[in-house]
Parts: sequence; structure tokens; C-alpha cells
Amino acid sequence: MKKRSGFWSAFVLAVAMGAPVLAQQETSDTVVATVNGSKITLGQMIALRETLPQQYQQLPDDVLFKGIYEQLIQQELLAQSVKDLSPRALATIDNDKRGLISGIAIEAIAKQAVTEEALQAAYDARFKDAKPQTEYNAAHILVATQEEADKLKAELAAGADFAELAKANSTDTGSGANGGDLGWFGLGTMVKPFEDAVVAAKVGEVTGPVKSEFGYHLILVKETRIADKPTLEQLRAELAAEIEKKAINAQLEELTKGATVTRDGEGLDPALLKNATLID
Repeated sequence: MKKRSGFWSAFVLAVAMGAPVLAQQETSDTVVATVNGSKITLGQMIALRETLPQQYQQLPDDVLFKGIYEQLIQQELLAQSVKDLSPRALATIDNDKRGLISGIAIEAIAKQAVTEEALQAAYDARFKDAKPQTEYNAAHILVATQEEADKLKAELAAGADFAELAKANSTDTGSGANGGDLGWFGLGTMVKPFEDAVVAAKVGEVTGPVKSEFGYHLILVKETRIADKPTLEQLRAELAAEIEKKAINAQLEELTKGATVTRDGEGLDPALLKNATLID
């Protein structure tokens, strides 16, 4: 939900009183105020503080306490003054509640599933049967026609410098400015015709012209090497996301099996989503 920073600022500027002294052994259920029978708790104050921008959280404790205290009381008074909520407001409240609680469920699933043991197992499984991968250090000259490529290849055969020709002629201006250099890359990085030519090329020899969707390439493979296997730490975020996704899907599947779900909306016109007058 949106933070009403302007509304909050007015409270911060208005208060200078110290915080009231509470009894010992306070809990999240400790009642700090009652408005026409509706209770405001210490837990609600703490939760509101956590949603504030950092600059407000750094205010002195007494100022922050009083500001949140008065804000919640006045919000409750204003909320009670509204007798009839629109369908839009009711729908938003339900959606926000559903989203918050489902988020709590996802956090719990992820916390249980993404362990060091699970991460190590996923890492081992990924590389269990993996073969060593070759990386290539190559340069290219890209031109629009085969005639241009053939002409440049003839110049190279006559002793012209590859890097200088790339700077002067390559339509790939990014690599061209660096003499056609593409740096190190592995398989799956380049378009298929280019990749196939690189794999088949001899180090130090110009290959091509090779046609791709971008034009005609003259390719010079400078070096090859066996790529280092990425470490668990390097893949931690990726593996964690995979484990979390699998765990969430498994939990959803299990919950769905035990639930009664009717899908009455499947036959509705999808364009109804744009009919905002239904919730005005």
C-alpha cells in the first residue's frame, strides 16, 4: 500500500512530546489506545514504523513514537467516519490481505527449502555429468555483402592487418572500434552460424565469409581454453531461485489436491478486466 509521507510528515512536525511510559513485559498485543472500542496495539505501531522511509526511522525514539501513535489514532478516527466502502476499496483491501499472507507463506516455504544442503545438492546435480566446456577468444569483421567480405579476405591474405580492417570496415561498430575483438565467450552466446564456424575454425586462421542474420562475418579465433566450472557461490542466487520455485510449485500442487476450487470465471470475456465502472 502507498506510504502517505505527507500525512506522516505533518505528525512528525507537530509532535515534540516524549513517549508515554509503558508497563513492563509489553507484547505485540499490548493495547496503546482505544478509539470508540477499536484497539490499537504496540504491534501495529511497530509494523507501521517498518514501512516508513529510512529518514523517518532515524528520528529520535520519542518523536517517532508520538508521531506513529497520533497517526494511528487519527487514521482510526478517519476510517470509522467512512460508512460505506466502494467495491474498489473492498477489493483492494481483500487483494492486499491475500497478497500479504501468501507472501508470508512463500517466505516460509523458501526458508525451509533453500538450505545449504539443498544448494549443494542442486550444484552437484548440475555438474555431475557435465563435460568440460571450451571458451573462445575471437574477433570478427562484419559487412553487409559477401562481395565486401571476399574483398577484405583477399586483403587479409595479402598481409593486411585484421584489426585495422575491422576498425575501418566492420558494421559492428562496438567490436570494430576494438579491432573486431569479441573477448572470451562460451557456446550458446553467439548466433548458430557464427558459433558453428568458431568451433570448426583453426586458431590463428581467418574463417569465412560466414552468413548470419546480421550479415557476413570474417572470423579470427585467437585462442581457446577450457572454462572454469562456476563455484557454488557464483551460482547461489540462481540455484536458490530454482529450489524455491520447485518448492512453491510442489506446495501449490499439494494444496490444490486438498482444496475445492471452482473456476467460474473461465467463461467470462477477458475484456471485462478493463471495465473499471464495475468497481466505482
